[in-house]
Amino acid sequence: MASSARIYKGTPRNLALLARHLRKGGLVAVPTETVYGLAADATSREACLRIFAAKGRPADDPLIVHIASLADLGRIAVANPAALKLAKAFWPGPLTIVLPKTSSVPDEATSGLPSVAVRMPAHPLFRRLIRLAGVPLAAPSANPFGYVSPTTAAHVRKSLGSRIRHILDGGPSVIGLESTIVDLRNPLRPALLRPGAITRLQLSRVLGKPVTLARTARSGARLAPGQMKRHYSPLTPVVLHAGLTAQEAARGPADEAWLFLSRPAPTGRSRALPGNHFWLDEHGDLKRAARRLFSVLRQLDEKGFKRIHAERPSGGGIAEALLDRLVRASAI
Repeated sequence: MASSARIYKGTPRNLALLARHLRKGGLVAVPTETVYGLAADATSREACLRIFAAKGRPADDPLIVHIASLADLGRIAVANPAALKLAKAFWPGPLTIVLPKTSSVPDEATSGLPSVAVRMPAHPLFRRLIRLAGVPLAAPSANPFGYVSPTTAAHVRKSLGSRIRHILDGGPSVIGLESTIVDLRNPLRPALLRPGAITRLQLSRVLGKPVTLARTARSGARLAPGQMKRHYSPLTPVVLHAGLTAQEAARGPADEAWLFLSRPAPTGRSRALPGNHFWLDEHGDLKRAARRLFSVLRQLDEKGFKRIHAERPSGGGIAEALLDRLVRASAI
């Protein structure tokens, strides 16, 4: 089906038009610093259901609600001192906090749970749109459920363009991975639900206590997005390898792709790398690798390889987030 979606630049006139569309219960794909999201009025049951329908998202996978200022937090969640500490340290930014919800958030947004996942995004266009709309905006990633997240407006139009009409272009996402999610319903036991650019160590330092890593939910409603075993997945099967080498890749089938964290050195006499060798960053910088991960996975998906062999990142910090996405992308 041909795309019917229009991509809008962030002009005052366009932002006003898109804000009106959101107030009427419509959908708008929006840029964030993490990935592109599919936004709708978080206080409207009907608008939230339109998100689930457009994405093909299961009803037990709750949405993240986005606000434009800290003053808006009390409208949708019951904050505690620990949550306010994190908000003041990391908002606006790529951190989502799970808290008890208020009655202004419908059950459709939270999969029937009494908690809500809330974030204040750093992308200025998105925050401006939230203010103009005058309502908090629910916005999961703007892609069919389970597929690789979009990091450009073009990605959104390619995968959702036949299901939505409006896409706000804010340039490529600067982080490229979804937000860190921390559960603070019980501030005495903070738990990391999804790793991201803000690390467990950073969270622990601000809170003054360890942040545990929560296990992947196996059944029932999940507290927040990104907890399914298989997620962020290209159509092409992904296989993870610890310590992937160019020599190993060179012996592999030519119709399978080999994805390294950094540019591998050529093997043998040739200085050229085979056409099925790819890398996330020239020098293995993990922040830049994270920014390119989803874009590269989409490119490899389109090239028709039978399989994608990916190098497994190790270590803490952003490596934990990269590994999380690759493990879920490769899950069967």
